[in-house]
Amino acid sequence: MNKVLTLEVPISGMDCAECTQHVQHAIEKLPGVQSVNVFLATEKAIVKLDSAQVDIPTIRTAVQGAGYDVPESDDPQPDPVSMGSFNRRLTVLLVSVFAIILSVVIFGEGLGLFDFLNDRVPFVQGLVLVIAGGYPIFMNVIRATLRRQVISHTLMTLGVIAALVVGQWVTAALVVIFMRIGDYVENFTTESARRAVKELTTLAPQTARVERDGVEVEVPVHEIKVGETIIVRPGEKIAVDGEVVSGQATIDQSAITGESMPIEAASGTHVFAATIAKLGSLRIRAERIGVDTTFGRVVKMVEEAEAHRADVQRIADKFSAWYLPVVAVVAALTFLISRNPLSTAAVLLVACSCSFALATPVAMLASVGASAKRGLLIKGGKYLELLARADVLLVDKTGTLTLGQPQVTDVVSLNGLSRVEILTLAASAERYSEHPLAEAVRSLARDENISLLEPQDFEAVPGLGVRAIINQQRIVIGNRRMIPALGTLAIAADLEAQGKTLLFLESNDQLIGLLAAADTLRAEVPAALEAVRTLGIRHIELLTGDNENIASMLAEKLGVSYHANLLPENKINIVKEYQVKGHVVVMVGDGVNDAPALAQADVGIAMGAAGTDVAIEAAHIALMREDWNLIPEVLHIAQRTMRIVKMNLAFTTFYNVIGLSLAAFGILPPVLAAAAQSLPDIGIMGNSARLLKQN
Repeated sequence: MNKVLTLEVPISGMDCAECTQHVQHAIEKLPGVQSVNVFLATEKAIVKLDSAQVDIPTIRTAVQGAGYDVPESDDPQPDPVSMGSFNRRLTVLLVSVFAIILSVVIFGEGLGLFDFLNDRVPFVQGLVLVIAGGYPIFMNVIRATLRRQVISHTLMTLGVIAALVVGQWVTAALVVIFMRIGDYVENFTTESARRAVKELTTLAPQTARVERDGVEVEVPVHEIKVGETIIVRPGEKIAVDGEVVSGQATIDQSAITGESMPIEAASGTHVFAATIAKLGSLRIRAERIGVDTTFGRVVKMVEEAEAHRADVQRIADKFSAWYLPVVAVVAALTFLISRNPLSTAAVLLVACSCSFALATPVAMLASVGASAKRGLLIKGGKYLELLARADVLLVDKTGTLTLGQPQVTDVVSLNGLSRVEILTLAASAERYSEHPLAEAVRSLARDENISLLEPQDFEAVPGLGVRAIINQQRIVIGNRRMIPALGTLAIAADLEAQGKTLLFLESNDQLIGLLAAADTLRAEVPAALEAVRTLGIRHIELLTGDNENIASMLAEKLGVSYHANLLPENKINIVKEYQVKGHVVVMVGDGVNDAPALAQADVGIAMGAAGTDVAIEAAHIALMREDWNLIPEVLHIAQRTMRIVKMNLAFTTFYNVIGLSLAAFGILPPVLAAAAQSLPDIGIMGNSARLLKQN
């Protein structure tokens, strides 16, 4: 019986987007392979296959035939490069490349060193040096040619052959040197983008202390079982998602939420893997382990973000596929017109298709990786591009604009009792109620340091309120239906007109006060919405299931339009209406009841997605903490990323056009052409590296 599996296959040797295309074509041709996604950032392929027809050895053979490799699972992997090391290596690389170029120009051409070596060293010995130095490159070209593929090294190899044909073995040797330098530059450029993604994986702990049979045992994380108790000491990383069963500690959750301020964790607190117990010790019951933890899902989503390619990246990939044949035509025309094989060789050598292929993914990978460390999970460059073009923002109310839980906003005395006396009686009567409004009353009492009294004969009446004896007083607190004799109160009507929910307080059959509660607006929302408008999104609309009064008052306060009394399917229809009119729609919600609208929007943004499966799965961008300031921040990141992508594409286009023109007219000699082909990669790398540090 056939069994369909999805496998993660590590791939080594990929340097640019062109490489991923070669690997993907090699794997998808195999019988039994249903789908393939090859990721440059994480050097792996996700392959969906029929296990009865294809296996890992078969895939390895196909990948090796394409010029790459599938390492064994226990092969050591390189450590991610630190920021300091990255900057030092970049500086050394730039200095080295320019030093070589200057040396070639001044000491080679100027002193006639090339002609001297050509005359004194036998051609055969020079040929051996060229073949030995370029052997790995030449073999890749031969393998690609046998597969009827043209790669960037194909053109450069033709340039080497052209130099050898006219007897310039020294020129050919220098070209080989620059080819090897160019390979290093491309690999280093790609690795700089991978680094932000790889650094995420180093945040997860590899071992943990587990309590088994009353004894603490240190085990690898993958051996932990759900339900086991994990012991975490001061300064250690938490290895699982779970609930604190005992202990107290200050937790640094920046790896998950990007928030620098720690939280206080005690019994009942839910904690996440990869966070750090700064102070105190904890005993945690494991609920999720490994890839199932919030951190595991974050890493997986960032790793696979490359699959969601931006349209501009797809255009660049298609351009790269046509670029090399165009260069070959230019080289042929150069030879036919000038009859100069060295000018023809220079045209072939200066062409660099990898710079086009790298212009978009390097910037996207840097942005996605850096954003993830700030608590902004972006599923791919596609959504960065769409977000940068967005012109409509639709926003859910409850749990998104508001805190999602009622808070007491007004305490009104109707018979001369003080605010403290009214709140004491109300909170004491609600002491054992599980209703959200009861918790809001108790929360306000705690904030004001009010000591609660013990209720006697407590009775909760579903849908109405509660009754209890407090200090020998018959206390009733509830809605209008709980107190039938309640008349019309002007202050009650005013509070209800503001969209607030009222609790009436009665003592010994006499109305003594009322409390008003509302789902309060997040404090940072007004400023965040103004920042969104500044960034170019002028139309902002509130979508809510609340009534007209509540919706209109909140919309007026924020200066936005609104739709009230909506069901989830109504929100989807509103999103579609804007899309039909040609708008790029961003939807912000809490990721639960808003999941359908988030999925329908061009870009769905889920608030406070930490630990929430639905939010992470439904949204295209997930904010790991409930902070509205992240909305304009991610919008700014998207716009900045697209500016850098466009700069990369403009730079590499201009550079290659100038280089091809100079080479075709015989101004740029082959040696300098070979050196120049690696410089666009350095420019792209330096420009894109700015995204590693968002501002």
